Amino acid sequence: MKLDIKTLDGAGAGSVELNEEIFGLEPRADLLQRMVRWQLAKRRAGTHAVQNRSDVNRTRKKAYKQKGTGNARHGAASAPQFRGGGRAFGPVVRDHSHDLPKKVRALALRHALSAKAKASTLIVVDDIKIEDHKTKGLVERFGKMGLSNALIIGGAEVDVNFGRAARAIPQIDVLPVQGINVYDILRRDTLVLTKAAVDALEERFK
Repeated sequence: MKLDIKTLDGAGAGSVELNEEIFGLEPRADLLQRMVRWQLAKRRAGTHAVQNRSDVNRTRKKAYKQKGTGNARHGAASAPQFRGGGRAFGPVVRDHSHDLPKKVRALALRHALSAKAKASTLIVVDDIKIEDHKTKGLVERFGKMGLSNALIIGGAEVDVNFGRAARAIPQIDVLPVQGINVYDILRRDTLVLTKAAVDALEERFK
């Protein structure tokens, strides 16, 4: 698969041959769904909790005698049916993460990249280095490229000026190539890869 390389000003800068095994697969929605679910579950804090019956500080004395009153057979006032009692079957602190094989995660990333390539929402740029960290200038450049909602993947390190200028722009995410992931790829309309990022991805999946 051949794709034109652009500069940040929207001009042409040659072309690149993309690996079909990474960017030319037929996207599978089931793999992408499993990967996104795994990512979102993994980052949940799981710190939600309530006071159950054993946590409520109330008297453990039996409310009234067992027989002869005509009322129900109640015990301690910490029971869930009483006002001020513990919560029944409430959430507890737990880990929401689940297992997903490493090979499935790697395959899902390739399918996410292929989905962007198939939808023609993949752009390759030569570099993302800029002279200053002014957001206004970068917004103008993005306007020339037609970028309003995009994930931009740099090389091993993102240019400091570019990162500072881009972080104030809504719906624009910037990550080094090590941080590329399925969820961030799918949540943005356009994926922008630098030439260094393309080389790193092809080396990663070699």
